[in-house]
Amino acid sequence: MNEALPTLNELGRDLLHVSRWAVYISLGFPFVLTLGFFIFSLVGWWFMALLCPVLLSFFTYASISHDLVHRTLGLPKALNEALLSVIELLALRSGHAYRASHFLHHAKFPSGDDLEGAASGMSFFQALADGFTLQFRIWFHALRMSKNDRLWIVWEGAAILVLLGLGLAAIPWTVLPVLYCGLVIPGSWIYPFMTSWVPHDASGTSELTQTRLFRGQVVRFLAIEHLYHLEHHLYPQVPHHRWPDLAKRLDPHFQKLGLPSIKLWF
Repeated sequence: MNEALPTLNELGRDLLHVSRWAVYISLGFPFVLTLGFFIFSLVGWWFMALLCPVLLSFFTYASISHDLVHRTLGLPKALNEALLSVIELLALRSGHAYRASHFLHHAKFPSGDDLEGAASGMSFFQALADGFTLQFRIWFHALRMSKNDRLWIVWEGAAILVLLGLGLAAIPWTVLPVLYCGLVIPGSWIYPFMTSWVPHDASGTSELTQTRLFRGQVVRFLAIEHLYHLEHHLYPQVPHHRWPDLAKRLDPHFQKLGLPSIKLWF
């Protein structure tokens, strides 16, 4: 932690606490979105059906699965691990490979070993293209490097193949499972751009300058209160529900340090 910034105790350990109802809603949301895709498709509400995988991709990787990766929701360990696995499988991703990659990102950004953060040093188009193969590379890298979660990673990789196979097998009766897969898989391609290229600056020389500070009502609205990446890097134990509160408490400290913020209009 940068010595110029307060400790979590000084900011308030209430930032670690989230109501049980907020936790339940967060954990249930990915399942509602997955079910919603099939229900809306069956009744012909195609805009709503297509919106469900988009929201699923955004909220899982960016916040709900992210909290499970960091174990910030206060769940029993076994339940946390099972939910991380199942919720990421809804988007055809490996939750425990995500954890291995994300922890490496926190520990080594912006080194060459950091697959998750590598796009921060790329051009705009390179960052977009990086997403096409990122999930495969994360899975294989995690399988090689992870020790404690290797069985989870193998199981999740196998489960993804089984789910894809079941979708193909269902084509004579319905194309909806294949369509669902065809939507959630490309949904992961944007991650290097949104979670690395946008919030990070690989040329930064310190913890405070390697991740950009975003503020303003427009950014809050467009990012649905998710562009608090600097705050997360500084205090990774705070769940996403409390990121806005964390940001407000840090603002006076950022101002004293003269840290510039990025705004869109206001």
